[in-house]
Amino acid sequence: MEKGVKVLAKNSKAFHEYFVEERFEAGIELCGTEVKSIRLGTMNLKDAWCAVKDGELWIRQMHISPYEKGNIFNKDPMRPRRLLMHKREILRLHSKVKLDGYAIIPLSVYLKNARVKVEIALCKGKKLFDKRQDAANKDARRQIDRAMKERNR
Repeated sequence: MEKGVKVLAKNSKAFHEYFVEERFEAGIELCGTEVKSIRLGTMNLKDAWCAVKDGELWIRQMHISPYEKGNIFNKDPMRPRRLLMHKREILRLHSKVKLDGYAIIPLSVYLKNARVKVEIALCKGKKLFDKRQDAANKDARRQIDRAMKERNR
């Protein structure tokens, strides 16, 4: 882990459902009470995805629980939030997403030098047989590690 980086939430489901092709770092536009809620770790990336609309990158279905002490300043927990990236990066992502099977998926949310950042990835969807193959490879690796551990004893 880099100096000054604290991971707040991870999307482990993304690695099971998609092949990760490229990773990007993006800022996120938040309200004050949302930042406080994120710092407490009350967020969920499980069903989140990103879309390009009118030349802007938006994250959707990311749930940030309302801040308990925020009263009237709390926003809708499921509202779309704008991601902050360079225009040319957004256009490049948009051209790739137009291709079949590609999606922009958030992988993690973290604090980097007191700023909230989102790691997003250009992903290609896995088929069922790909998921089975990954599970078989993981199981084989686990058995090899066990055998090596037994042998070293």
